[in-house]
Amino acid sequence: MDCIFCKIAHGEIPVDLLHDDGTVVAFHDLAPQAPTHILIIPKEHHANVGNLAAASPETVGRLFAVAQLLADERSLDGHRTVFNTGESAGQSVFHAHLHLMGGRSFTWPAG
Repeated sequence: MDCIFCKIAHGEIPVDLLHDDGTVVAFHDLAPQAPTHILIIPKEHHANVGNLAAASPETVGRLFAVAQLLADERSLDGHRTVFNTGESAGQSVFHAHLHLMGGRSFTWPAG
């Protein structure tokens, strides 16, 4: 498989991992949109969060639990978690990944 996130998750591409629990890994986004911008990904490949939820709902829960852990470690007073699903929604890597962003105020609606 030629998925960059699979290669990161399995150690084929070295990155500074912020978290690795055997199920999910986390690392800094290469193009951060906030002072804190971390990607949290399952080690198992699924093209998007819908596919991941159908196959492994407990892993979706784990992604959010790790996001909260990382937010707490950074003493974020608020944060945003986002899944982009599909190209028109901004998904550019088709391996499910949760964005954790914080360290600044966000506006609503997003986008």
